[in-house]
Amino acid sequence: MRISVAVITYNWPRALEQVLRALAAQTELPYEVIVTDDGSREESRQLVERLAVDYPTRLVYLWQPDDGARMSRARNRAIAAAQGDYVILLDGDMVAESHFIADHRRFARPGCFVQGSRVLTSAELAHRLLDGAAMPGFFTRGIERRRHTLRIPLLAHCYARPSTKRRGIKSCNMGFWRDDLLRLNGFNEAMTGWGREDTELVVRAFHAGLLRRELRFGALATHIYHPTRKQTVDNPNDRILDDTRARRLVRCELGVEQHLGEFAVPPVDVRALVQTEGVLAADI
Repeated sequence: MRISVAVITYNWPRALEQVLRALAAQTELPYEVIVTDDGSREESRQLVERLAVDYPTRLVYLWQPDDGARMSRARNRAIAAAQGDYVILLDGDMVAESHFIADHRRFARPGCFVQGSRVLTSAELAHRLLDGAAMPGFFTRGIERRRHTLRIPLLAHCYARPSTKRRGIKSCNMGFWRDDLLRLNGFNEAMTGWGREDTELVVRAFHAGLLRRELRFGALATHIYHPTRKQTVDNPNDRILDDTRARRLVRCELGVEQHLGEFAVPPVDVRALVQTEGVLAADI
């Protein structure tokens, strides 16, 4: 199967650089990496073009205007553009361990999606990671959820029994078959601002009969610390989530299908763009 990695980003090119470099250093490369940008300034595009010069796999850059936090729309555009059979959703502040893609491939099963985990870092360690420091290990200072630094394939299978567990849903490290995402109509674009769009997607997936496989002790990734934008009081997305549960919805109205026409012709590989147009000739 071909794997597409959809990396969402917004105005943090230093973190995005570490994420993209980690994906380029995988023991098993994905078919493509799609950077889907929710309205960053020019620096993020310039970074992608600079890395594209010698990037080892297909690299796509999608940008949409900055009109508030529209993560659902940005992710849906990546899903619509994806050429892979399987889509790994990854945040632009999540640095993957070298077996990340191989572990996701091994855990992919028909009728299931995969929920991965993450290591949390302190602000001090985050600065070192942004400067290119190595991935933290179990004994590294300045991390939380220390167990998520351990890659133990045999133990990982003990946690992978399919379930409908709803706790701990996070789209920062998650894998879906693309056909399943199309059947669900992707993320609900009625949900803007912080949070709940990943939970709402998973609730619809459960309504459709999909099951969750927990991926622990594998597909390791480290979250680079930043101040949270979490909105916990009177979040309007909660009401959309409650409606999805009450009506047992499988598909959302505003979803990925509205972007499929835009990407009927696959988006250009940035590597080819750089080579043919010399976008970075003045910077190399």
